[in-house]
Amino acid sequence: MNAEQLKQLEDDLWSAADNLRANSDLKSSEYATPVLGLIFLKFADNKYKRAEPDITKEFAELRGTRREKPISDIAIQKCGFYLPDHARYHYLLGLPEQEDLARKIKQAMEAIEEYKTELDGILPKDEYFALTRTSNTLLAELLKNFSNIPADANGDIFGKIYEFFLGKFALSEGQKGGEFFTPTSVVKLMVEIIEPHHGTVYDPACGSAGMFVQSQQFVERHRRKLDELGEAHDEDQLYVYGQEKTLDTVKLAKMNLAVNGLRGEIRQANSYTENPFDGFGKFDFVMANPPFNVDDVPLASVEDDPRFNTYGLPRKKTKAKASEKGKETVPNANYLWINLFATSLKNNTPDSGRAALVMANSASDARHSEADIRQTLIENNLIYGMLTLPSNMFYTVTLPATLWFFDKNKQDNRILFIDARNLFTQIDRAHREFSEEQVQHCHHQQAAQGQAGRLYPAGGQLLPQGHGTTAGQP
Repeated sequence: MNAEQLKQLEDDLWSAADNLRANSDLKSSEYATPVLGLIFLKFADNKYKRAEPDITKEFAELRGTRREKPISDIAIQKCGFYLPDHARYHYLLGLPEQEDLARKIKQAMEAIEEYKTELDGILPKDEYFALTRTSNTLLAELLKNFSNIPADANGDIFGKIYEFFLGKFALSEGQKGGEFFTPTSVVKLMVEIIEPHHGTVYDPACGSAGMFVQSQQFVERHRRKLDELGEAHDEDQLYVYGQEKTLDTVKLAKMNLAVNGLRGEIRQANSYTENPFDGFGKFDFVMANPPFNVDDVPLASVEDDPRFNTYGLPRKKTKAKASEKGKETVPNANYLWINLFATSLKNNTPDSGRAALVMANSASDARHSEADIRQTLIENNLIYGMLTLPSNMFYTVTLPATLWFFDKNKQDNRILFIDARNLFTQIDRAHREFSEEQVQHCHHQQAAQGQAGRLYPAGGQLLPQGHGTTAGQP
């Protein structure tokens, strides 16, 4: 599916979903969850359908032997979940008009949860009854419209459509839409640079879990290359750890892991005040796109936490007045996140200890306490490189951004800067992305190091964004 086809599909699906708002008494917050649940069900059915021939073949081969297994066990092994007949999308789509469709969808979701305990309590169920409050046909129409999602649409398309809907729902509620899907091509570049092909991957602002999906796809590409070369490789899957403060988004992330067959844990947590995985120095790789420029985090909640103070705390230029003691906030939480990514990485572990993060451009040359933190990171030889992104790369926001890369096993004291602001493929008037060739172009620059970009000595201050080498068109 190309970008134009995806855009048309998104518009068509949103038009169908928005019909609920126009023809019912529901608010966005009421119809968002059941709508996204139906999208999940369609993608789950897509994936199950692709695996079904192998599932039924193995079930038939083992039947009557000592190794016989329930078909649900085989399905979970091959697909990640099991869909009994009454949980299949075509079954629901073909129900006669007199059937209680809301009850049937609830039963389908319960069946999926029964065989996939990680999803217990995650999928929407009773929410579908509200969709029939003012009309007996809206739910059937929605189910029919979502059947237009192509049968070969994969987890990548799933993530994009999910994020498109998240942004639309947030905007329709008059919100800022701060949680947004990191474009697949940007995540792919981040993954190609840090190469998370084993161990644990952590995202403390995981959204709908797109970083994890791309990491697993990198592992699969890496193993295919090794197979082609006849080289041995580790068969262990990645194990992912994610935190997200919004419960509805946690549910989406868990659905995404299920559809893509990923192992891991997603917890609802506020990363500023909660540490559910005891994550200091724990993870092989860290990837994240955190919220930018948050200015209301109480200083008292982070100043004694080694996750945030190991390399220094962001503080306001002027000391707090006596009347404000205990109420002071950080001037900007960008460097809390930067601290968190650095301190979450394992130390002295070969072939790991790497991080990739999306950060506001302003963090690259922030002054005062932020500059002191940046200097400390440089002196500790943690910053591997920085890449300035083009504008308009994100679906729901236009903020310019820079990719930061950390490496706790750097072999020299240089930092690579790449200016990729003019390296993009235009999708439509408002959106851009990296082509596969452009991703590989930046990756090759990074790999070639001295030939690919201008390298600055780590002892000096980081230059503002835009002072690296120009990537240019490949």
